Amino acid sequence: MELLAQFIDIVLHVDKYLAVLLAQYGTWIYVILFAIVFCETGLVVTPFLPGDSLLFVAGALAATSGGAFDIDIVIAVLLAAAILGDNTNYWIGRWAGQRILAWGDKSRYFNRKAFDMTHAYYEKHGGKTMLVARFMPFVRTFAPFVAGVGNMSYPRYFLFDLAGAVLWVFSLCLAGYWFGNIPWVKSNLSLIIFGTIGLSLVPLALAWLRHHLSPKAS
Repeated sequence: MELLAQFIDIVLHVDKYLAVLLAQYGTWIYVILFAIVFCETGLVVTPFLPGDSLLFVAGALAATSGGAFDIDIVIAVLLAAAILGDNTNYWIGRWAGQRILAWGDKSRYFNRKAFDMTHAYYEKHGGKTMLVARFMPFVRTFAPFVAGVGNMSYPRYFLFDLAGAVLWVFSLCLAGYWFGNIPWVKSNLSLIIFGTIGLSLVPLALAWLRHHLSPKAS
């Protein structure tokens, strides 16, 4: 049981153990990072895995590893994991959505109006939803799944998902690479991560305020 508890602790807080894992497993660390980010973005049952902090710490570690942990490879691996994870999540949702529709046609408890509203929302606002969701823990795990359930157009989904993945991985990895080893940054990492999330919500909050404060059309 103690070994299991240690394993769970490492998985849930891999950002804190990254330097130790690099020393123990060498280049296998890239596989570990890929698996964690893929699961965090690709499986609706694992939204609790580290995401933002993992990317930031990975960038910081690359800056001090003396080339043993290459930032270019880190970015490429994490970008691939984020894109493949989200797209796996989308197609799982798409598969589930088709089953829900098939079941709904035979059930009086199925709310077809709500399902159609979800589809309409993602067709209209799905792009910016995917961009903003990238920087929101838990939300970024569920957004691709819901996009799939709502049958969002795949070319449109992929375009915005790709843009969101590039922004997410590059911004956090490079921020860690450039600033992650500054003493003040290291001691206030959680605050910085939450601040990044808060900044990502500003455009969404402004859009909400503009919508609710604007004069109603007559």
